[in-house]
Amino acid sequence: MPRMPYIPADLAEPKAIVDAIRERRGGRLGELDRILLHSPNVAMGWNTMFGAIRSGMTLSPKFREMAMCIVGVMNGAEYEWVQHAPLLEQAGATPAQMKALRDPDSAMKDTALFDASERAVIALVVEMTRHVKVSDATYAAARAVFPNDQQMFELIATTAGYNMVSRVLVAAGVEPE
Repeated sequence: MPRMPYIPADLAEPKAIVDAIRERRGGRLGELDRILLHSPNVAMGWNTMFGAIRSGMTLSPKFREMAMCIVGVMNGAEYEWVQHAPLLEQAGATPAQMKALRDPDSAMKDTALFDASERAVIALVVEMTRHVKVSDATYAAARAVFPNDQQMFELIATTAGYNMVSRVLVAAGVEPE
């Protein structure tokens, strides 16, 4: 059960904010949106930022969704996994990889299921999520995958952003739809 009531799904006001969220979400308000709308200004900023992360970056969908799923698992945000696991599969993750990502510590060492670039991404996401600080070795391994500053930053921003998402989901008690 959520720890605060969901805003009604048929909310119409504040119109500009609700319309912008619905446009990004394909016409509907999800449970997370219905919690965020307790603070319309936060909901609007959130919608803009996560709209950019979800559809305005050069980072590959597979790495983006992998980061989101790992963060969700590590932070106990099942909602995040439920929302992003299908997108990760669509982006090319195998069923075996999906199962393995439920244990990120093991996944980042699994050379049979994950190539060096995938393991580097997993390691960076794990370190950022668990410790915030990323070791030089982990950063260097990820940097070898992303020599482009923009993509490296986008991986970092995705990981940081979805850590925020998971913390809101868990603290507010938002459950999978």
